[in-house]
Amino acid sequence: MKDLLGQAILDFQTNNSSEDLVTETNISDADEMSVAYLFRNYDEMPKLEKKALQLAKGKVLDIGCGAGSHSLYLQKKGFDVTSIDISENAIKACQLRELQKAKVQNILEVENEKFDTILLLMNGTGIFETLNQTSKYLQKLKSILNPNGQILIDSSDIIYMFDKDDDDSFQVPADGYYGELTFTISYKNETEEPFPWLYLDYNTLQNVAFANGLQCELILEGNHFDYLAKITLKK
Repeated sequence: MKDLLGQAILDFQTNNSSEDLVTETNISDADEMSVAYLFRNYDEMPKLEKKALQLAKGKVLDIGCGAGSHSLYLQKKGFDVTSIDISENAIKACQLRELQKAKVQNILEVENEKFDTILLLMNGTGIFETLNQTSKYLQKLKSILNPNGQILIDSSDIIYMFDKDDDDSFQVPADGYYGELTFTISYKNETEEPFPWLYLDYNTLQNVAFANGLQCELILEGNHFDYLAKITLKK
């Protein structure tokens, strides 16, 4: 992998003439995103992210931390935060931003540690890749969650991106779940290999959580089919 997202984050952090990222999916056209957005402060965050940070408690794990903005806010509030990402460049940027516990790590490789709050923000279900793999990831998260811990995760129901038939039903693909997308990132005239990225509607997330011995509660809905959920161990 070229790690173009991480490169963009590191370029922005080190003032190395960063440019906008271009993202494209198998169901949507190319869209430009300013890298500065990944460095937003608390006041600039969407209400779902603010709510998640307000709910944080105890020892925190921030998965897919990116530029580390959520972790940084919590660290400044005095939280013990571990920030992980599979991008080496993103973690370098986090370390330059003085995040104390930022490291390159895949969530499936986290062991021998337990957390009170696990954050998966900015479409946190994305790292599950496909609906079929969601249980594997939830079981992993369950294994590193303290008894009274919480997983705070956001996503969107992207059904609105599909056209409707004459009978008002959505034209979703017959093979597989409609939230399974393929993403492509381009940066500075380079393009990453396409990668799978999962958007989960709330009911599906709740059902999968329940099937894996977890409780799932809807915390807040955003302005555009997005939501924040809290997953906890069954009592």
